[in-house]
Amino acid sequence: MKLGAFEELVLLAIGALGDDAYGVTIKEILKEKTGKKPSIGALHSALYRLEDKEFVTTHEGGATAERGGRRKKYYQLTSYGIRILEEANELRMAFSRNIPGLNLKTQE
Repeated sequence: MKLGAFEELVLLAIGALGDDAYGVTIKEILKEKTGKKPSIGALHSALYRLEDKEFVTTHEGGATAERGGRRKKYYQLTSYGIRILEEANELRMAFSRNIPGLNLKTQE
């Protein structure tokens, strides 16, 4: 299954946020980590695609007065979404290892 670069970043954000992954927090972490501010429309389009591809599942939180009675839609990685991220990382690392002079930092 094809995974676009922005979709990959959104999946990474969802995984990093854990139980607090909803539209606003996903947008905030993307801005913090990439320095770019994605539009809410682009983010929601990506989230719908990721849900259609079964990389994420959703559930609604409770309605709150501060949101005018609206519920937050929370996102969570599926095991398939985790596997797709692992495959994308493996592919990237396989290419990177073949680039002369590229100093890859390893996590220890």
